[in-house]
Amino acid sequence: MPQDFNHIESVYWVFTQLCNDHCDHCYNNSGPHGERISEEECLAIIGNLPDSMDRLILSGGEPLADKKLLYAILDRLQELYQGRVQIMLQTNGDLLTEQILDTLLEKGITRFDIASIDRYHKHAGARLMELADLFHRRGVNGDDKDPLIEKDTYITRHKASWGYWGATIDMWLGGNWARGRAYEKGHWKQDPEHNFCAILSGGKGFLTGAEDIPQEISIQLWKINPCCPGTKVPLGDARTEKVADVLQRVSKSEIWQKINEGNPLAMGESIGIPEEYARERTAQLQNICLWCDEFFEKHYQGGAIERSCSGCNK
Repeated sequence: MPQDFNHIESVYWVFTQLCNDHCDHCYNNSGPHGERISEEECLAIIGNLPDSMDRLILSGGEPLADKKLLYAILDRLQELYQGRVQIMLQTNGDLLTEQILDTLLEKGITRFDIASIDRYHKHAGARLMELADLFHRRGVNGDDKDPLIEKDTYITRHKASWGYWGATIDMWLGGNWARGRAYEKGHWKQDPEHNFCAILSGGKGFLTGAEDIPQEISIQLWKINPCCPGTKVPLGDARTEKVADVLQRVSKSEIWQKINEGNPLAMGESIGIPEEYARERTAQLQNICLWCDEFFEKHYQGGAIERSCSGCNK
């Protein structure tokens, strides 16, 4: 286990849930009335980020729906890191114009990922060729079209590049989390054998990295998490705590160590909840994220671990 978390390979930050769209498959309830935090809070979070990162992914919601806040974040990031961190933007592309693209490039964005090329979004992928032409005119490389998720390719090799994906059976919707509107509308993965924690955007390697994926943590607005959709109980508050200090603290917990291993079925073993019981509950709930929620609701009270397995039928 690392002794110093002042360097992290990848940080995924949903700084706003404001969005111009209101998709049924959205796992964090983004929309025109989505939850937001203030510029002051965002700047405090930036001050609590690790001293060194390989990449920082800014996402939403739709980042360009909160454009003033996005620009303030980018300005502070450049002031603090002076180009030493690769800044990536996930956007649905609906609001992207030549002028906005020029500003984003000027403010240090080096990777654009268009996450809307599917039937669930407002334009159902119809803007793809328009966006491709826009990026081409500005010299943004389009060779790496797939998401940069493998450990040896997750940093773009170009000065600026772009790619795209959507809510397809293989890429997103086929493994969607039981969260937010996706859960309410039934667009979630009902398969107890699918382990979200063992893949990128899950919890695997959030402390140590893994052989096939980079070390990545998620910040959902202000909540520090080991994975994109977030655990029921966050690791800490990025507005008031140094991310490195939070990771150092939780690295000593056997519960969080199991999530780091990509094995949430075993995260209760240290407090008397056997993996067999977790597997049974996951089968009943049809989704391992729902077991994770239940674990934190029933057996993890306010940061203090219950020392008995009161909910287990052992």
